[in-house]
Amino acid sequence: MAGTSVNNSSPQVQIKFLTKQEQYAVPDFPLSVHTSIVPNELNTLLNELLKESTDITNDIEFDFLVCSQFLRTSLAEHIAEKNVSTEEVIIVEYVEKYPPPEPQDCLIHDDWVSAVAVCEKWILTGCYDNTLHIWTCKGKHHLVIPGHTSPIKAVAWISLTSDTASFVSASQDQTAIIWDWNIIENSVDCIHVCRGHERGLEAIDINYDKTMMATGSWDTMLKIWSTANQDKNEDGESTSKRLKSEHGKTRVPKRTMKGHKEAISGVVWSDKTEIITSSWDHTIKVWDSELGGVKHELAGNKSFFDLDYSPLSRAVLTASADRHIRLYDPRSTEGALVKTIFTSHTQWVQSVRWSPIDENLFISGAYDNDVKLWDTRSPKAPLFDLSGHEDKVLCCNWSNPKFMVSGDSARTVQMFVFRPVNPVSGNYTHTKSIRIRNQKTNAVIFNWLQRKNNYILLTRRSKFGSSFAFTYRRKNIL
Repeated sequence: MAGTSVNNSSPQVQIKFLTKQEQYAVPDFPLSVHTSIVPNELNTLLNELLKESTDITNDIEFDFLVCSQFLRTSLAEHIAEKNVSTEEVIIVEYVEKYPPPEPQDCLIHDDWVSAVAVCEKWILTGCYDNTLHIWTCKGKHHLVIPGHTSPIKAVAWISLTSDTASFVSASQDQTAIIWDWNIIENSVDCIHVCRGHERGLEAIDINYDKTMMATGSWDTMLKIWSTANQDKNEDGESTSKRLKSEHGKTRVPKRTMKGHKEAISGVVWSDKTEIITSSWDHTIKVWDSELGGVKHELAGNKSFFDLDYSPLSRAVLTASADRHIRLYDPRSTEGALVKTIFTSHTQWVQSVRWSPIDENLFISGAYDNDVKLWDTRSPKAPLFDLSGHEDKVLCCNWSNPKFMVSGDSARTVQMFVFRPVNPVSGNYTHTKSIRIRNQKTNAVIFNWLQRKNNYILLTRRSKFGSSFAFTYRRKNIL
């Protein structure tokens, strides 16, 4: 087994490798290592164990979790920070490292790109020149859509079939417009113009069954709207027949909710009737859309510019003016309000989005021209910096698990392809090992690993029961 450069003068500690990725399981017996060991040395050790206990022949890059956070320093520094005793066997969970996202396309626009949303293979963008654009995920431009009279600040897909689609755009012109797109003919109709806000709109989100949408505005109001093609008033008369605009039919909100003191910067539905909003007034509010009131409030110390909710982790991420990303449990009533702080950006964080398939992953975009891929278990450093933007990042989206998309004030949309690692099982797994003990002292003399019909000697202890440091040399098959 390849040697590893550990500091032999440092004390030793016992560790046990565990994983939820069954294909990478190794025996779960304790190993003695020096506390000065660092992640790349653990990786060397683990790869040699894998080669001895499985049919894997190539080296694999792993990340290591100790006390639920990725190991980014020496083991000694990490366990000291977590107040873990060196007298205990330390569980080291390992997961295959995520591959770096691959840059795919750069979509050139005529003005700042302030809104982006992806649905399957289609990308919808909104710009400061008041136009919407539809692209394919292969970078082909399909359509430019005029209609708004001020910059577009948010977009969202409502429905999509092979032939038709509908989506909504929110603008600083105080309106949200619902559009129908005939994909076969590549033509768009303005179906409804949603009027009711008294200042520009900043945020929009569609509920889970796609029947309602919520908008947030500089007028501090949260409004709920129907996404249906037709809606009835109490007399059964079509509201959209009574109210006409210069293009499309005017729609009025179903409910208006007041509570914020400054602009609403982010809106997200967290379940069928619950909405979470962020605001420039330093607060996050949880609303009941049926009762029309605030259920819960979280107070911050800086203006919030964006938020997102993950149904997988049931946690909220926020973007702020102080360069930090914060993770909240919106239902927590005990302990610290902020569960984790993620620090790496050097300027305002403008946008955050969760992965739709992994409860630990999210992306962020900031005024430092960077998009970063994060894991919630690594708060001190992102997994990757996604370079390519030449000016402020204004928006990002990760609705399609394969594509990370972000828009900037350099008039571009950058696309990155993300290929997730192999899925994990729900439980820890390991390969079978056999231990031979001294009958008098009960000390383990040998650890053997069963590999098919052979046994491999992996570790040895003295007959007095004391543990030798792992030598990192491959043993011969007996």
